[in-house]
Amino acid sequence: MLDFSILINYFDMYWDGFKVTLMISFIALIGSFFFGALVAVMRIVPIAPLRWIATAYVEFFRNIPLLVIVFFFYIGTPSLGLQLSGFTAGTIGLTIYTSAFIAEAIRSGILSVPDGQMEAARSSGLTYGQTMRMIILPQAIKIVVPPIGNQFINLVKNSSILALIAGTELMYQADLISAKTYVVFDVYIFVALFYLVITIPLSLGVSYLEKRLASSH
Repeated sequence: MLDFSILINYFDMYWDGFKVTLMISFIALIGSFFFGALVAVMRIVPIAPLRWIATAYVEFFRNIPLLVIVFFFYIGTPSLGLQLSGFTAGTIGLTIYTSAFIAEAIRSGILSVPDGQMEAARSSGLTYGQTMRMIILPQAIKIVVPPIGNQFINLVKNSSILALIAGTELMYQADLISAKTYVVFDVYIFVALFYLVITIPLSLGVSYLEKRLASSH
């Protein structure tokens, strides 16, 4: 039987962590989407150096642990004269890490758009950038809504790693509560419930959007 007195007595700490988790997730979600879309376009442009840079970016960041990226920004940047808080360092690391996966999802969507779309748009006078922004990317993103949605859900769960650098999010607050109460199981069950409050509506929203886009075709 869960000890709900822990939830009641420490609700302020849970709530503070919940709000920080929401904020981190929202910022990283927006940032990783736009940055991922930019990298995805760079992966397929007819300019070789841009393709090489984008490929190196994706292969590097998606093949190293998120924790290493976060530690770099939190522990490594002071040696470069830049001191970042746990919140800032963690949000930047989470954004960069997630954008590498979103870039690959969007790139697969772009490649699934028929080549004739690009040729028709260019022949009508649009530049490469205009064609990509107005014709190709909207279609590509519709195609890859499910994998992008999954990445956003993973992003919310991955935000828990910020507890290791005092990111003050949900898991960090749970560690503090557990240290105060000497209770482990109940404290983290309540944390799981708070995460579900974020991830279940997000999952339902993605499913709804997927159905709407499918019915619009």
